[in-house]
Amino acid sequence: MGNPDNFSDAEKHHPKNFLGNMYMGGYIVPFLIAMFLVMLSFVIERGITVIKAKGKINGGEFVRKVQYHLANKNIDAALAECDKQSGSVGNVMKAGLHKYKEMITNTELTTDQKILSIQNEIEEATALELPMLEKNLVFLSTITSAATLLGLLGTVVGMITAFSSMADAGAPDTGGLAAGISEALYNTALGIGTSFCAMLAYNFYTTLIDGVNYSIDESGFTLTQSFAASYK
Repeated sequence: MGNPDNFSDAEKHHPKNFLGNMYMGGYIVPFLIAMFLVMLSFVIERGITVIKAKGKINGGEFVRKVQYHLANKNIDAALAECDKQSGSVGNVMKAGLHKYKEMITNTELTTDQKILSIQNEIEEATALELPMLEKNLVFLSTITSAATLLGLLGTVVGMITAFSSMADAGAPDTGGLAAGISEALYNTALGIGTSFCAMLAYNFYTTLIDGVNYSIDESGFTLTQSFAASYK
């Protein structure tokens, strides 16, 4: 970043390109850039995971298909729909359907005990799926706050540099003043920009995960209600 080719003057006060501009931001800028790259990596990683967890079929449509097959007592067809969905909702529903199928032939438990067994199986499957969905979101929420604070720190350091130039004896160092203000503004821009992107990604993925959770809850309710209605 400090290469002379990135500046139009020997004092490095007039950058010619992006690298020169980043150099003007001071020694906190590399940390902000590193934080931005970390945020970007988590955004991509979470995007791949959450999109995969949503599956190939919409959660509501998938649950309706399973309801139809259960109403016709065609459990194998319902299990096939789980394989087609191939997401978190399908995985939870598949675990519940296997227990559902097992409870149909069980003669030792009462209907209430069978329903409770199905519910427990769904809860166990959900407990395995949810951590995968929520993993690493804490890093995005942390970066949302940390990037702003780090950018603010760089802004303060830059303003200190600017005011130090103004306090010099005799005529103020206009070059040093400009460098200090540039340092402050570049840090502010990087910090706010990184925080903004992290906040948008966090809220977006949280919304998608809430939708998956709702579909999982709906699938569990569907299984227990279907069993209660069909196998009293």
